[in-house]
Amino acid sequence: MAHLLGAEALHLEVPTKTVFDSVTLGVAEGDRIGIVGRNGDGKSSLLMMLAGRREPDGGQVTVRGGTTVGVLDQADVFADGETVGSAIVGDLPEHEWAGDPRIREVIAGLVGDLDWDAPLDGLSGGQRRRVALARLLVGDYDVLFLDEPTNHLDVEGISWLAAHLKRRWPKGQGALLVVTHDRWFLDEVCETTWEVHDRIVEPFEGGYAAYILQRVERDRQAAAIEQKRQNLARKELAWLRRGAPARTSKPKFRIDAANELIADVPEIRDRVSLQSMAVQRLGKEVVNLLDAGVAYDGRTILEDVEWRLAPGERTGILGVNGAGKSTLLGLISGEVQPTSGSVKRGKTVQVATLTQRLDELEEHLNEPVRVVIGRLRTSFTVGSGSKAQELTPGQMLERMGFTSAQLSTPVKDLSGGQKRRLQLLLILLEQPNVLILDEPTNDLDTDMLAAMEDLLDSWPGTLIVVSHDRYFLERVTDQQYAILDRRLRHLPGGVDEYLRLRAAEDRAREQAGAAGGAAGAGGSAAREAGSAGAAGPAAAPGLSGAERRAAEKELSAVERKMERLQSDAAKARDGLAALDQSDYALLNAEMVKITALEDEVAALEDRWLELSEQLG
Repeated sequence: MAHLLGAEALHLEVPTKTVFDSVTLGVAEGDRIGIVGRNGDGKSSLLMMLAGRREPDGGQVTVRGGTTVGVLDQADVFADGETVGSAIVGDLPEHEWAGDPRIREVIAGLVGDLDWDAPLDGLSGGQRRRVALARLLVGDYDVLFLDEPTNHLDVEGISWLAAHLKRRWPKGQGALLVVTHDRWFLDEVCETTWEVHDRIVEPFEGGYAAYILQRVERDRQAAAIEQKRQNLARKELAWLRRGAPARTSKPKFRIDAANELIADVPEIRDRVSLQSMAVQRLGKEVVNLLDAGVAYDGRTILEDVEWRLAPGERTGILGVNGAGKSTLLGLISGEVQPTSGSVKRGKTVQVATLTQRLDELEEHLNEPVRVVIGRLRTSFTVGSGSKAQELTPGQMLERMGFTSAQLSTPVKDLSGGQKRRLQLLLILLEQPNVLILDEPTNDLDTDMLAAMEDLLDSWPGTLIVVSHDRYFLERVTDQQYAILDRRLRHLPGGVDEYLRLRAAEDRAREQAGAAGGAAGAGGSAAREAGSAGAAGPAAAPGLSGAERRAAEKELSAVERKMERLQSDAAKARDGLAALDQSDYALLNAEMVKITALEDEVAALEDRWLELSEQLG
């Protein structure tokens, strides 16, 4: 592959530390590189040095002659008075940009819903981000540098961007370097991963999943080497104390294959124990939304929402910006009152919300972290049953990535990611039994996201998550719902099903002639193309008469069986409240039965979805 750009012996320092020391690397045609690492280790600095936006303190960056470079940084900067259209295509005549298929696709996929003549000063952060992305992607570049491109984008926008980047250049051409904490995006787009750590850049083959497997193996080898060194040191010490050394054989470390590496790793969550503990803490009734609706100033936000939250339920909520997700969370927490229907809460329910703001920290900004934590509980229980473990607040802070030195740091001097982690810890130390997370992944790097996920794995309660981070959403929840057309809809097929439903909405809108204006003319088609690229192949072709009748018959049978099993599961859950709550063996046995019923329902839902797609 042809060389595009390279870096030789890069050295970079900031006032408090050396960021890079003698880093040498290269980028070739066809490279799709994801850059990961802890916040503050230099990911963005590396990207900007390679892009020519920042001068290194030593070494040099060379670019092949004629190579064009496009850069998206974290700040969306526009000239005063610019509109959506002028920011994206500048002074280019309409007949020129409208005649370019790539420009039409980018405009439709990212800003098709925006007013072409709207001033940028009046747009939200997410809308400005989409305009900045569109401004970059309409250009023809050999290399793209993207710094956190998924910030402020919803699930659909991220899916469209991934599909666009995968087909932007022919195979073996162009190059992409991206810094992002979105692990689904890394896996979907990147074929190489660079980990920035300890003043070096370490390459790994493959996307995020492959990188994690290789990193675990690297850490295992390092641990084995360290253990071997310590063993040799102990033997040397024994020889010095006892005299002549004994001849000993050296242990041999064998590198296991990836499947052997994770073969003994248990399930990420002990669902039975967690649900049993949740029943003890919450009882039978948690929060029931009964035909609930909310309307403001004559505009309906939600209507006919029927949702009975169960003890230990872990649910992700999807929906476009403005669909009513925050209103739904407000109904659950009690901050929003329904204008129709009702909301009922159990007597023992204690709801806590991790908001997108940092309200919990406002009163503590001038206090050191240890003082803030010291006012709260002296211990925190993680896990359940025989795996339960008591941790002090200090141990919890360490688990969330804080060092002992940072305990004396005033809250106001913490980084955005540190404040986010402290905010979550303050909420968890209050011991709520219903936890709402509203965009919890903001400002966190991949390692800290993994630490948060690990902590939530042992949290016994009902969990509701709203997030545009697809990886996080699917990792910490067991099911997903979406707000579509003001109603709450279950998604047996998860995020992929949501993307298909949104694409279908766009097709229906296009067929109804709702799309209009030059910028939106190809919007539905392009968005549909992007969604299809992420969501999979289209539905099967038409069925014959006999095949259709057989499918309809099976669909009816599946629906009847699903209803019966759901009824059995609901009765079994209701019966838990009547059992002796101290008899853990009996509770666990009942939860095993309930879980088996729910697993069977989930399998039937998948089959129901397949049949529905076949029948159109």
